[in-house]
Amino acid sequence: MKTESAIGRRWQTRTLTVAGLLGAVSVVLGMTPLGFIPVPTAAGHATIMHVPAILGGVLEGPVVGALTGLIFGLYSFMQAGSALFADPLIAILPRIFIGVVAYGVYRLTKSDALAAAFGTITNTAGVLGLAVLRGYLTGPVAWGVALTHGIPEIVVAVAITVIVSKTCRKFRR
Repeated sequence: MKTESAIGRRWQTRTLTVAGLLGAVSVVLGMTPLGFIPVPTAAGHATIMHVPAILGGVLEGPVVGALTGLIFGLYSFMQAGSALFADPLIAILPRIFIGVVAYGVYRLTKSDALAAAFGTITNTAGVLGLAVLRGYLTGPVAWGVALTHGIPEIVVAVAITVIVSKTCRKFRR
């Protein structure tokens, strides 16, 4: 069974199912401690909430990646614990591009690891860059967060993405 999408692309049932599951995973990660992995940095935790958007892009394409990232961004905005994430431009916009960038990198390189790394960098650089541009953070503070917080998130995202994407592809055959 196929359904017609708003942009004219035909979506298979599998694509819709994966998009729904990844969106649900995003919500569960945000509502539980599962979305935050303890790491030895000042922040104390690395988020993995961006990983479903990366997986959406790598496994099903840029639209699924963008939609999953949108769910992450909306959740971040609705649960904002600071003025930084109460700004929809910062909370939502960079998250939409996580899966799109991951898709593009995967298409170019066929590397789940590089796709995960660049998807994570998109999230970190997008949020911190906009935070600096909008006056929430100074440049040196943003760089400090990017280095101490972003690097562990890249490592965790690469590990999870490589394992999950290879497992999913194995079961598709």
